[in-house]
Amino acid sequence: MKEAIRQARKGLSLGEVPIGCVIVKDDKIIARGYNRRLTDHSTLSHAEITAIKKACKVTGDWRLEGCKMYVTLEPCQMCAGALVQARIDKVYIGADNPKAGCAGSILNLFNVEQFNHKVECERGILLDECSEMLRDFFKGLRKRLKEERNKLS
Repeated sequence: MKEAIRQARKGLSLGEVPIGCVIVKDDKIIARGYNRRLTDHSTLSHAEITAIKKACKVTGDWRLEGCKMYVTLEPCQMCAGALVQARIDKVYIGADNPKAGCAGSILNLFNVEQFNHKVECERGILLDECSEMLRDFFKGLRKRLKEERNKLS
């Protein structure tokens, strides 16, 4: 998870929401990702999607069986669905995402009975560090937006 946090900090340095992840196979990191939605002007540039693309390239397969993901924030519906589709075995999550999380907070796409693949999940890995980074980012963002509004008044 520490490497996923380092990835989140890369996104933060670009002004992105600090979410990072890594994909591990055979105890080796094979892919990394961090949010780049603002930078790439793309809804699809989530940390998890970026890492999945890279891992598929490394393995030469769209199936990532035998892989585990470490991610600083609970995946949204798009990313949770991609994890199921990619056949990721297990996801280790830092902080819950009560507004958009689809690994149990709002929905649990990892264990839909009708899907042919289930994703095992462990939550709260380095929770305080992951949560604090996100909390600080959004606190700073709200402060900047308030200052900008006050300048316009």
